[in-house]
Amino acid sequence: MQYLKPAFRNAAFYGHSFSRSSTLNPISLILVFPFRGIQTFRLAPSVSRFSSSMAVSPSSLDKQFDAFRVQLEESGTLRDRIRTVVSEIESSTRLIYATLLLVHQSRPTPDVLEKARSQINVLKKQYKQLAEVVGGCPGQYYRYHGDWRSETQSVVSMLAFMHWLETGSLLEHKEAEEKLGLNSSDFGLDVEDYLTGVCFMSNELPRYVVNRVTAGDYDCPRKVLKFLTDLHAAFRMLNLRNDFLRKKFDGMKYDLRKVEEVYYDVKIRGLTPNGESIVDQGNQGQS
Repeated sequence: MQYLKPAFRNAAFYGHSFSRSSTLNPISLILVFPFRGIQTFRLAPSVSRFSSSMAVSPSSLDKQFDAFRVQLEESGTLRDRIRTVVSEIESSTRLIYATLLLVHQSRPTPDVLEKARSQINVLKKQYKQLAEVVGGCPGQYYRYHGDWRSETQSVVSMLAFMHWLETGSLLEHKEAEEKLGLNSSDFGLDVEDYLTGVCFMSNELPRYVVNRVTAGDYDCPRKVLKFLTDLHAAFRMLNLRNDFLRKKFDGMKYDLRKVEEVYYDVKIRGLTPNGESIVDQGNQGQS
């Protein structure tokens, strides 16, 4: 036990020395072990290396967000210009729709169509202006497409209805582009917008059929039924992934059903295209 006493005295002495020396050099760490000499460890300045590796240059950060600010301001300015033109398109669309409503009131179809066609040239100029605005930002068509999507669908619906009143057939996609002065390569008519517009057009046909039968046109249900049946069959060929378009197509079958009911009612009553029933014609023949 005696040989341990000097060791403890040495440990106490060196411990006292460590307490005084640690105040002089805080980075040094002196460890004292009995039966060993003094071992000194120096702590590396890791904090400074960490701060230098993780720091971001303030000038680089400011430069990045300044570029974001410029992009957002330019995008907002362009969107405001687009909305201004779209507002004008919406106004022209309301005028056309108000004119086409006269068809349901047994107004002469040629007169109604002539008045509605006067607004098509106005729409053509407005879509040309819209194409010029969007053309200033190449490759950004679908980024801003939502700003005029619903208005374009309404325009296609009215153009398709007018075309059907004139010809009894469907307005094709290329024909719709030509009427609006659009070009598929630069600023064209989106296919889904065209199809949605056609679905909107079918919503007008059941009302048109009822009003025409009321006015004495008993052959109208047959024509509309054939057209809607062919159109519905053509849509069945498509694999529709757009939820909104698929819902509008599902609504077409209800339009078809309404027209079928009117057609069957006319047929059961024995009404002929000239407004007389088959029974009336038979009585006239006997007399």
